[in-house]
Amino acid sequence: MMQDKVFNKPIEKKFEFDEAVASVFDDMLSRSVPFYDEVRKLVISLILSEQEEGLKVLDLGSSTAKFLLDLHSKMDVKMQLKGLDNSQAMLDRAEQKCQAFGANIELELADMLTYDYNQEDIIVANYTLQFIRPMQRVDLVKRLYDGLNDEGVFIFSEKVVFEDKKLDKELIDIYYEYKKEQGYSEYEIAQKREALENVLIPFTIKENIQMCKDAGFKQVETVFQWANFVTFVVKK
Repeated sequence: MMQDKVFNKPIEKKFEFDEAVASVFDDMLSRSVPFYDEVRKLVISLILSEQEEGLKVLDLGSSTAKFLLDLHSKMDVKMQLKGLDNSQAMLDRAEQKCQAFGANIELELADMLTYDYNQEDIIVANYTLQFIRPMQRVDLVKRLYDGLNDEGVFIFSEKVVFEDKKLDKELIDIYYEYKKEQGYSEYEIAQKREALENVLIPFTIKENIQMCKDAGFKQVETVFQWANFVTFVVKK
């Protein structure tokens, strides 16, 4: 796995999921998102507890297909796994990996805002919604509600902000210390923060829950939280 060195040089543009990011994305996730690997395993376990022949699992922002490949390797029955991403660079990496592992995973270059969701059983979004403009995010979650089966489940993880501004700043400082422990320099951390400015726009936990309730979802639970990283399980 190539190591993430994307931000060890001056940034020249806003953050985007291009080839430079795609080539190191798995390492970037593991080192940038606290407990990312454990959360991935948790979400996979939740899906496996529901697994049945033909169950449709759709991953939004599937990137290099790491999540879907891990799920594929652990499923006991043949589920229909599909990933959507709007980055061709990510999908190229994902295709290579799926071929290497002989995994039957459908991958599609698509805009999740306009995709035709149809009778989905489980939809997953791992730190994906936060990159969508707030008003479009609200509309998307309504589309996901409409596109899920009656017993459908939406599982998503997000970076969040806190209403208590002092606590929010303290947790951001703690997170930066975490990143330094993962081997990122002060310079890389500052560069990434600048690149993500106005690209990654987090909601509070309450706002995420309200967004799901407004879309029609009946149950919204948090199943994991470390500081400002939270995983939600949402049911119709």
